[in-house]
Amino acid sequence: MRPPLSPPIALTIAGSDSGGGAGIQADLKTFHAYGVHGLSVIAAITSQNTRGVTAVHPVPLAHIRSQLHALFDDFPVAAVKTGMLGNAATVRLVARELRKRKPAWLVVDPVMISTSGSRLLDEDALDAMVNELIPLADVLTPNLPEAQALTGRTLRNASQMIKAGETLRALGAQAVLLKGGHAAGDDVVDRFFDARGLLEIRHARLPREGHGTGCTLASAIAAGLASGLSARQAVRRASAYVHRALKQAYRPGGGAVHVLRH
Repeated sequence: MRPPLSPPIALTIAGSDSGGGAGIQADLKTFHAYGVHGLSVIAAITSQNTRGVTAVHPVPLAHIRSQLHALFDDFPVAAVKTGMLGNAATVRLVARELRKRKPAWLVVDPVMISTSGSRLLDEDALDAMVNELIPLADVLTPNLPEAQALTGRTLRNASQMIKAGETLRALGAQAVLLKGGHAAGDDVVDRFFDARGLLEIRHARLPREGHGTGCTLASAIAAGLASGLSARQAVRRASAYVHRALKQAYRPGGGAVHVLRH
């Protein structure tokens, strides 16, 4: 009998969430749900639960590099997703390695602040993100606070958000998905900007606070791209996937946040 064909392969470079709801753990669960073989490079180790983040330990650069080399030297990586990188040195290292390896698809989730408000990216890493990593991105997925930090603009209305999306694309990303979960309103409006223009994706706002939604969305986009979808197709499917997972979310701990049912 012929062995079954290998599924497409996606790689997440991010932080570990000890509570299992976000970060590397959410990414790998998402890859599995999409039928994609998931690889991981752990860039930071967090101590966190559903109540918040209590400690962050950056993984030494040499070990991040060795993880990347081990994976790229063996696997045909179809798509890469970056999440929490933590500091400028890690951002620069990851950008340098990705420039060498040239994966077909790169999704950059510029993780800066956790749902509970803990800072997950050093202040001095912002320049490295803007100048070295974002220009490599095929899809950039900031939420509104991250977009404000990246553009230096206040984003309160649709017009300001549309201008911010265009500004973020001008940083070098091929496409930008500006997530609207932090905005007010009965609907969540995500805005996708690419060479074709603006695409709005709307979902009814659910009455719960999700944990790991951003990580899951970015990894779902990467999984879709690895599976052969176009960027627009991958974004639409990923948005619907996260909405369904949030509808069925649950509270495994004592905190107020809900963990997605991947």
